[in-house]
Amino acid sequence: MSENTEMCKETEKTMGILAGKWKPVILFHLLYGGTKRFNELKRLIPTVTQKMLTNQLRELEQQDIIKRIVYAQVPPKVEYLMTDYGRSLQPLIEIMYEWGASHIKHMENKEKDLTVDEKSVTNSD
Repeated sequence: MSENTEMCKETEKTMGILAGKWKPVILFHLLYGGTKRFNELKRLIPTVTQKMLTNQLRELEQQDIIKRIVYAQVPPKVEYLMTDYGRSLQPLIEIMYEWGASHIKHMENKEKDLTVDEKSVTNSD
């Protein structure tokens, strides 16, 4: 098996674990905000549905990325936190954040350039 094929396979596995619109966002909040309860995460990510948040948390828990702690009390209390293993994703989450911030600026500049070009074309008529 070639080195590129192996790298592709490993990258595909990583993407499979992080796949899902909300997983990187959930991980960001748990990495930088610490332990959170379900409703805290829901408030931090208001556009995620309850079902989707539940599914994404369950998948991250199955991969040993996060830990779910259930307290035996009434009303029930459940908290989510990063596992030590899950914290190994921090550099990747940081790179995704930095790239995202850079991409937003890039696209804003591109939009400005297009607007300037359109004005130039309009003024030359």
